[in-house]
Amino acid sequence: MDSEAKLMAVYTVIEKQGGKDIWLRVGSGFHNRDGSLSLLLDAMPINGRLQVREYRPRDQAAPRRGAEVSA
Repeated sequence: MDSEAKLMAVYTVIEKQGGKDIWLRVGSGFHNRDGSLSLLLDAMPINGRLQVREYRPRDQAAPRRGAEVSA
């Protein structure tokens, strides 16, 4: 595996009324040689929940649900 494939993004999900949850990036993570995961947090979520996802640069990320797609 190359180092880019090991990079993870860490988010907390802030639940809002009306179903418009906000995903706030709070840190990064990476896989260690022994298969474990290290997280480097820039902020602590007050809800205690973290989501760890594969990192994708913004220009490669899937469009947001409900976002307009320009032609």
